[in-house]
Amino acid sequence: MAVPINQVIAFSAVARTGSFAEAAVGLHLSQPALSIAIKNLEESLGGKLFARTTRSVTLTPEGKAFYPVARRLLSDWEQSLQDVRNHFSLRRGKLDIAAMPTYTINLLPKILASFHRQYPNINVTVHDVIAESVVEMVREHRCELGVTFDPDDSPDLTFQPLFIDRFIAILPSQHPLLRKRSLRWRDLLDYPHISLQKPAGTRARIDQSLAKESLRITPAFESHQLVSIGRMVREGLGLSVVPSTSRAQMKEMGLECRAIAFPVITHRLGVITRRQQTLSAAAQAMASLIRQMSPKKNEP
Repeated sequence: MAVPINQVIAFSAVARTGSFAEAAVGLHLSQPALSIAIKNLEESLGGKLFARTTRSVTLTPEGKAFYPVARRLLSDWEQSLQDVRNHFSLRRGKLDIAAMPTYTINLLPKILASFHRQYPNINVTVHDVIAESVVEMVREHRCELGVTFDPDDSPDLTFQPLFIDRFIAILPSQHPLLRKRSLRWRDLLDYPHISLQKPAGTRARIDQSLAKESLRITPAFESHQLVSIGRMVREGLGLSVVPSTSRAQMKEMGLECRAIAFPVITHRLGVITRRQQTLSAAAQAMASLIRQMSPKKNEP
């Protein structure tokens, strides 16, 4: 039979004070209510815990054996309550988030720094994975939230848009196309192209948009990682197109970034969570900070 915690509290108070009257005052209970709690506890355990006379209240041998157990139970109970309070007040906790490399490298570090200043005792694990894996990790309950492109046709997920990102061209310095005032996709396709590998969502979006203009990419090289693509472009192996969120990263490699006039290809980037999921206090704080610190748009 389950024993309510209030009965253990009542027993501990009487055992500590040696008085039903004093214990009742301390617990803000009437003496009859306290006596009923002790009686119910004794019935649940199968015997007397107190030897009572008109002048004194003492513990029976069984009561003496139970008293340290009761104190340990109450201590564990209070610690458990405090742990939950700490999670709600963000004084303790753990958070797993997933995000695309372009976001984790270029935008997330400042957000994490701000989060850590506000909540230094929250341990955050960042899963730096491709867009499709972000969706999988949130969907499979491995992460509470993710930052990725809009996962179309995903009724089990909620998508909160942050900004619209635009694909830009990256070129090595001194490339002939840099002399053009305006770049078009047709200009880029005259040169060897370095592309993200299928089935990357960004690659699919580019292919679909170009097909509407009767254009097609035939990659000379492919990679899953944008940093690898950037280095290949730097070595003169070809040109590429990347999300504008990676602009700073590409410039650090010494590459030139240019807008593409036609067709302009964009995609929405935002926070995804499981639909009808109640986020932890830490996840709510992180999602709020991501929204506050994200640009309204991210275009060249």
